[in-house]
Amino acid sequence: MRPAETDARPASNDEWELTLTVARNVSTRYLAIAVEAVLGVLILPFNVAHLGQSAYGLWMLTASITAYFSVLDLGYGGALVKFVAQYRARKDAHALNEILSTAFWVFAIFGLITYLLAVGLAASLGSLFQIAPDQLAVGRKVLLIISLNVAAGTAFGVYGSVINGFQRYDLNNVVGTISSVATAAVNVLVLSLGYDLVALVTATTFVRLVTYLVYRANAYRVFPALSIRPSLFRLARLRELTTFSVYMLTIDWANKVSYSVDALVIGVFLSTTAVAVWAVGQRVAELTQRLSNQLNEVLFPTIVDCDSVERAEHLQAIFVQGTRLSLATVVPLAGALAMVAQPLVHAWVGPTFAGSAIVLQLLSIAAIVRVGTGTATTLLKAAGRHKLMAAASAVSAVCNLLLSVVIVRRFGLPGVAVATLVPLVTVSAFVVFPAACRRVGLPIVDGWTKAVWPALWPAVVMLLFVTATRSQVGDSLIAIAFEVGTAGVVYLGTFAFFGISAAERRFYVTKLGELTARFRLQPVSEGA
Repeated sequence: MRPAETDARPASNDEWELTLTVARNVSTRYLAIAVEAVLGVLILPFNVAHLGQSAYGLWMLTASITAYFSVLDLGYGGALVKFVAQYRARKDAHALNEILSTAFWVFAIFGLITYLLAVGLAASLGSLFQIAPDQLAVGRKVLLIISLNVAAGTAFGVYGSVINGFQRYDLNNVVGTISSVATAAVNVLVLSLGYDLVALVTATTFVRLVTYLVYRANAYRVFPALSIRPSLFRLARLRELTTFSVYMLTIDWANKVSYSVDALVIGVFLSTTAVAVWAVGQRVAELTQRLSNQLNEVLFPTIVDCDSVERAEHLQAIFVQGTRLSLATVVPLAGALAMVAQPLVHAWVGPTFAGSAIVLQLLSIAAIVRVGTGTATTLLKAAGRHKLMAAASAVSAVCNLLLSVVIVRRFGLPGVAVATLVPLVTVSAFVVFPAACRRVGLPIVDGWTKAVWPALWPAVVMLLFVTATRSQVGDSLIAIAFEVGTAGVVYLGTFAFFGISAAERRFYVTKLGELTARFRLQPVSEGA
């Protein structure tokens, strides 16, 4: 629909429900991310101050180990939501319960295997990582406690999939937000009372285990006919899940390696103190990526729809606009943080973490690349190129691991960050982005000039602004936050008035006004 033809009236009740559902799910997701971000900023220096660098690094190392355990679900977790939504749409409760019962017992076995693996890793922890002898016993206890949470979460993940498959992401988001606040409160209480790392991890794990019970209750709330029983286990349903999960497994495994392997390599070749320094920069960069990557998740069903009815021109428009807007979201945030990395780290966690600044700068560039090619990634997965996406993800992950191992001793933490960045940029620029261009019938040069360049060059203006004002701004967290926010405004102003055409600017403003008007007209309905 052209901007001149838009109005504020809803086309149908179904369209209204879809709009409100998406808005509710996305808004509560951003709420959860924002709460986690604030808690992370406040709790990290508190934990470091009470635990010390070494103990905090030990905690981060063991947590990084357990991050790999999620791949033991063999991709079934990613596939389950698809089948829940599929059989819900068909109103086939019996088939849905067979799928869920099959998945639950499979996940329960995976959870048991996870914990047995954790026991084996705990026994050999000292021979695998550079851990001081006096920390070894504590590290084993922490690993086993965290692994209990991971194992339980694997089995209870079925209930979360029910909620998501029924389009009630908001319930999971709200519960997760409350759990994060409760966990942070328990964290502060335990350390304030003088307890050690083991007590801290035990208490926070208990909160998370209680949260799983809430997820279970909500699953029965959205699907009252839910029935998970051993008698409903079906091998045919397992095969049905497996045909889709194998590619999800490859992508999930590759992502885990790309996101979590660095801390393990540092723990093996350097020290737990180095892990702590790395974790500070990594946490900020990953949060930036999460904050700016929500658009690409929303685009997935739209791309599937356009691909199903062969709307090639729509796919091309989605690719260009999605890439451009994704970059316009991540560049001002990640770019500004990279520019103020040194004073930010100093004000946040102190001068002993000075090495985190270069890590944050390099990983911020990685976040820009990941989010900037997020639309291309989503397009390939949703429009029949999931096999290529799985292969590209695997190659990037393996290269990341090998390069990190080769250069970590010589170049330290910056070398590990470079080992993450080089394969990512190479695969994104020469495989993923060109493949997406070909999929939508767009010349690669046009893809760069239409989708990337308009959102990239305004960063130069932002860089000049930060360079000119940095010496005039204080080094407190509040002053740095103000500078980052102002730099973002400078970028967005440059992008809006010079990066895009007047017609595109009018189109965006019209669509925003249309959505706002529709929400104003929407009556409050029961059970919404």
